[in-house]
Amino acid sequence: MSYSPVGPPPGAQYPAPYPAPYPAPAGPPATTAVLRSPLGLATAVVALLSLVMAADVVDIVAEASRYALMDTAVGDVLATVDQSALNRSDVWIGVAAALQLLTFAGAGVLFVIWFHRVRTNGEVFAPNGFEKGRGWAIGGWFIPIAFFWIPSKIARETWVASSQTTQDGRLRPADSGPVAYWWAAWVGSQLLDLLAALVTNENSVYADDLRDAAGFAIAVDAVDILAAVLAIVFVRKLTAMQHRKATEGPFALS
Repeated sequence: MSYSPVGPPPGAQYPAPYPAPYPAPAGPPATTAVLRSPLGLATAVVALLSLVMAADVVDIVAEASRYALMDTAVGDVLATVDQSALNRSDVWIGVAAALQLLTFAGAGVLFVIWFHRVRTNGEVFAPNGFEKGRGWAIGGWFIPIAFFWIPSKIARETWVASSQTTQDGRLRPADSGPVAYWWAAWVGSQLLDLLAALVTNENSVYADDLRDAAGFAIAVDAVDILAAVLAIVFVRKLTAMQHRKATEGPFALS
């Protein structure tokens, strides 16, 4: 659905355009969309995404060490590898996996909360700009297979709704590259992770299999880091767009 607002009369001062102050006061959830500041949530999301990247770096170092260790095996026999070094490698990979799980879970929860917040704000900006209700900004992430496109569509609709217009009411959407790049990287990381789980065997008794698993893990971590970086760009850009539209009004000043 398109969003085509009508601009104010020439020379008119546009009044406070939205149905709540910014940020909105605390209170029970409203049945209609209420404008609320996404700034605090965005800061928390960026911080946790940074921790996700740090955990990925820890895992890359651990997996690279495992990869190099498997190169010391004789005739693909795991028993020929230094067992004390192998035990230390197992510990570090376990620690890295735990860090990844904790940081990803925390970042994921906060990201979905932020995502719902900006989607709700988008409905304030453009009441007719969305195909699905606000609840899909949360539920869409938990539907098998469909989560590969439902959140993407919501993100694009929110991006358009959060864009300001010219004084004559023509939509002037910001470059949507951050949405597309983030989503492509996120989908790529999920598919690569699935592929790694299907073609590698981390419990194998053969050194070559463990080396291949370590190589795949490094590739997955690298794509995860890229996805996290692009997610930060997306979060910061969309948050800034909404803050500007909330504080300046729907019409671009420059």
